[in-house]
Amino acid sequence: MAQAQAPQTDSKAPAPRVNVGVWQLAWPTVLTSLLQSTVGLTDVKVVGSLGSAAVAAATTGHRVFFGLQAMLMGVSVGTSALVARAWGANQRTEAARVLYSSLILAGMISLGMTVFGVSLSDVLAGAFGLEPDARALAATYTRWISAFTCAFAFGMVLSASLRAAGDTRTPLLTGALANVMNILFLYLLVYGGLGFPKVGIAGAALAGGLAFSVASLAQLWLWRSGRLRLQIASADSGHRERMRAILRVGAPAALEQLVVQTGFMAFTFIIARGFGTQALAAYGIGVQILSVSFVIGFGFSIAASTLVGQHLGAGEPARAAHSGWRAMWLAVACMSVLALVIVACAEPIARAMLDEPEVVRLTVAFIYLLGAAQPLMAIDFALSGALRGAGDTRYPLYVTFAGLICGRVLLATVFAWCKLPVEWVYGALLADYTIKVTMLIRRFRSGRWREALAKTGEM
Repeated sequence: MAQAQAPQTDSKAPAPRVNVGVWQLAWPTVLTSLLQSTVGLTDVKVVGSLGSAAVAAATTGHRVFFGLQAMLMGVSVGTSALVARAWGANQRTEAARVLYSSLILAGMISLGMTVFGVSLSDVLAGAFGLEPDARALAATYTRWISAFTCAFAFGMVLSASLRAAGDTRTPLLTGALANVMNILFLYLLVYGGLGFPKVGIAGAALAGGLAFSVASLAQLWLWRSGRLRLQIASADSGHRERMRAILRVGAPAALEQLVVQTGFMAFTFIIARGFGTQALAAYGIGVQILSVSFVIGFGFSIAASTLVGQHLGAGEPARAAHSGWRAMWLAVACMSVLALVIVACAEPIARAMLDEPEVVRLTVAFIYLLGAAQPLMAIDFALSGALRGAGDTRYPLYVTFAGLICGRVLLATVFAWCKLPVEWVYGALLADYTIKVTMLIRRFRSGRWREALAKTGEM
């Protein structure tokens, strides 16, 4: 897990040529995310044994929790862009100082999110129009998962920084640790065993929180002991300015995540209020099943972000553009192939998650629709990551708003108002990704992203 110690003094020599390939950076993140997807499917299977109301509750709780993390995602994106640019420019000490400032910033934000999520869990869960039994379970899940926001925050920032510096192995190993612990805690706390109490839906939330706490503590220990590529840098007068820089770069990404989670919450509300618990359970199960494909896109998004940032920092804009396009085509190929496999096995997989005939039928329909969108999602993942790596974080915000709000949510509202079957509502996501892809390809072709970070004055 330990990495060779990097020098902490900035080199005055020209920045070295970045020779890392897309797949070299992508595969550890893909593997980490695949492990997380396996945990997610296990979570659905275990929670599914508690009934469709529990699945709907967990789906709702996740939406609330991810919404609370919008600001933290902004910190992560801002940190990644600044660390990658500094690392590509051979400014090792600056990269380490960005990480230090980012951890302090993430800690401050996560404490506020913890208080908010725990104290208002009933109100937040009640905003989705769930049936009474599902609403009570969703409030419980939200309360417990929100208590671990700080652990998620530190792990998120450390992992993003390490990947930006080219270290994908440490996040892979600590992520594997988190996933193993998650599965262990899941069975012990949901069902009870080895002296642990049987706490049902609360156990599913506690399992994830405890697992990521262990992994985050492991990463923090490795960092504090000087065993990571990014070392501890001494504080200097630029500490506050770095936090402001992280926020300037990350603010559009945070707002984007807020738009994303608001849109997902609205989409969840439309399904829950208009079509009931079973339709919402099918949506949650379908997302978890196809997350096996999503995570490939996430891996290439990280690779594109890292390489674009490092190449720009090294003064190689042409290679930055090449890395973005290559990440996109690799993501399209990999996600499409895996989606075809999942679609072909949709019914038996859905039945294995929750064997309720109506839930299975709707889950299969959702998998078919979302499977068709996989090539579009691959382009979205890769090119959005490339733009963020360049510091062009505002444009993905515009793309997300146009696709998710003006496309998916608006169409879903119209379909529900017209009392069309829920499959039509599910299908609104195709419009979402069509809009996104059209805008992203035009932006990346334009090349205007190359100077985005320099224009904001961060470097």
